[in-house]
Amino acid sequence: MVFKRRDRRPIWQIVLDFIYPRGGWLRAFEYVKHRVRRLPDTPEKISRGIAVGVFTTYTPFFGLHFLVAFLLSRLVRGNVLASLMATFFGNPLTYVPIAATSLWFGHRILGTPPGDGANVRGMGRRISDAWSDLWHNFKAIFTPERMEWAGLRVFYDDFFFPFMVGAIVPGVISGAIAYYLSVPVIRAYQRRRRSKLQAKLQALGKKPTEGA
Repeated sequence: MVFKRRDRRPIWQIVLDFIYPRGGWLRAFEYVKHRVRRLPDTPEKISRGIAVGVFTTYTPFFGLHFLVAFLLSRLVRGNVLASLMATFFGNPLTYVPIAATSLWFGHRILGTPPGDGANVRGMGRRISDAWSDLWHNFKAIFTPERMEWAGLRVFYDDFFFPFMVGAIVPGVISGAIAYYLSVPVIRAYQRRRRSKLQAKLQALGKKPTEGA
């Protein structure tokens, strides 16, 4: 295959690159920013894609952020590729504060006590208990063991549902900020790029005349 990597990375290298990409997060961010600005679309449509991509990172659908961003960008008629790249806003460095913010708003809106599920240790325990129940229930399909739902129920009540509800407020605010900051930046970049292209075309058009 043309695009297949020649050097197969071990699992630990894939995980490490996800947590801290080669060249650092700053370089990765600059790469994504450069790619977004060069997208062939209107500034408004690209910015709508960025907005929904940022919004998506506040939702608890980990592992499905690309799919959620894709569906939302189609719904608001934003640039799909921009929305996918904007999910980069959610990364191992920002997931904890994003989750804590969404959970805080969620419990405030629902009027429920946050409990220890709002801190890092509590989040980890809720997720671990949910995965344990899922794995146990999967094995129970093929064995006489009874299915267990306690961990999943606590995960849903204390973590997932408040997370999903609370994501609306910070997600919409962050998405709106991303939109209104992106539009003028992308518009200015596209204008500058067009002017440079026109200058190059004019220079190419003058060369034959000057050499005659």
